Amino acid sequence: MGNMEMRPTVTPVDDFSPEADCETLRDAMSGRGTDEDEIMAILANRSTLQRQILKEKYEGEYGDELLRDLKRELRGDLEDCIMAVMDPPAVYEARQLRKAMVGPGTDDEILIEIICTKSNERIEAIKAAYAIVFERSLMEDVRDETSGDFKTLLSMMLLAERDESWEIDEDAAEADAQAIYDAGEGRWFGTDENEFTKVLAFRNYLQLRLVFLKYAVIAGNTIEEAIESETSGNLQKAYLAICSITKDVHGYYAQKLHDAMRGVGTDDDALIRFIVVRSEFDLGNVKDAYREKFDNGLWADISQECKGDYRRMLLSLIRED
Repeated sequence: MGNMEMRPTVTPVDDFSPEADCETLRDAMSGRGTDEDEIMAILANRSTLQRQILKEKYEGEYGDELLRDLKRELRGDLEDCIMAVMDPPAVYEARQLRKAMVGPGTDDEILIEIICTKSNERIEAIKAAYAIVFERSLMEDVRDETSGDFKTLLSMMLLAERDESWEIDEDAAEADAQAIYDAGEGRWFGTDENEFTKVLAFRNYLQLRLVFLKYAVIAGNTIEEAIESETSGNLQKAYLAICSITKDVHGYYAQKLHDAMRGVGTDDDALIRFIVVRSEFDLGNVKDAYREKFDNGLWADISQECKGDYRRMLLSLIRED
């Protein structure tokens, strides 16, 4: 994934005064109207940890829950965005996974996007948050909602056992590349997805890059081309997401943000998900990758695509280029 410096767009504010913030928030929600500007000015400019302190302080000061008051005062996409920033990221992602699995049908895109792209530590944190918030097992729910090779892949990812070292082994990469080739393009009939899954779920990212290079030499085409010809549906999408994250994590998120704004209508859930979750981690890097890929800045595209207070909240989180 590369060892470059991560550039968040949202960082803790230095002269943090929970008392003053809570008073401002309370005033913004008192009386007849709601002062969305004041709410956004505070919540877009505090870290996750600082927002958790505000929740506690607010309840201590006023005997009311900050989230309940915010929910009562806000509407639509702005409400969704504010609710998203008020959760610790692992809790927010646990909620997104639950939402993707509740009701008829499952939103497999969200399962892929969260489960297939995270570090071991983050997967463990999401599993723990899911157990606390919903009193259910994420592993069991995912297994109930999915099937076949896709279920096997997600189950392996949820074990959180990827090698996260920076070590590479050329012989092992060659062996993995050959095994994948023999299991897919090198077979007369069918594909043995287990080989693909084993390699993509457990090897470290540097090692995977080497496997992909070796594969291209053996097969005469890219690993992505092999995945596209040998697999289909959700499994194919999940494999391709892992390849994309392996090669360029910031490019992956830039593409996702772009996709959320393409075509008719905007996928606001996706925009909120990517911007909120990456804002304290590497959204600065993602913005650079976005400009490189699409010639337009993320700021400009969101300005064009979204409206009103919601747009201002997103722009506050991504910061001007």
